[in-house]
Amino acid sequence: MAVNFSESKTKENLMRAFAGESQARNRYTIAAEKAKDMKMHTIAEIFLYTAEQERAHAERFYELLKEFAGETIFIDGGYPVDQQESLEELLRAAEHNEKEEYEDVYQKFGDVAKEEGLLEAASAFYQIAEIEHVHQMRFGEVAELLEKNEYFACKEESKWICTNCGYIHEGKQAPKVCPVCRHDQGYFLPYAFAEYKGEDR
Repeated sequence: MAVNFSESKTKENLMRAFAGESQARNRYTIAAEKAKDMKMHTIAEIFLYTAEQERAHAERFYELLKEFAGETIFIDGGYPVDQQESLEELLRAAEHNEKEEYEDVYQKFGDVAKEEGLLEAASAFYQIAEIEHVHQMRFGEVAELLEKNEYFACKEESKWICTNCGYIHEGKQAPKVCPVCRHDQGYFLPYAFAEYKGEDR
């Protein structure tokens, strides 16, 4: 049954989602700095890449609140404190948070919006939930590689790409130093995570 947007639960859920995405962006930016300090540059880039997508999610939720410009929307909510020391723990925490958004939070928010007849908001919640699932899977896969000591090495032939110059290395281990640009191993990314691989690769 359609309800007035100004009196809806969806108005508050959109603000909760905006707050959550904004915090996620900052958490991932902070995690990226930790990764850089550890000279794990490609993991820093994964955090920053995801942070930018969280910014886009926040912007979408904020756009849907445009008619309330100049007003203050009061909400309650709980948000995680991710201050883990290791990259593995930070990645697992991010994986957990993205899973909650995908499986629980945004599904419920979408259902409420649908019940209230606010279909554009419902669609945004459901669609962004699917993106959070991708984030969850990516964080989990990277964490698992680190936990198994397989981020820079594996038992079988594999590929890594230097994210500074684009050199692609094939072997069982990423080079300690890129033979082309001389950047250290922390700039190598397992090729499976490369955004633009090309059909012949």
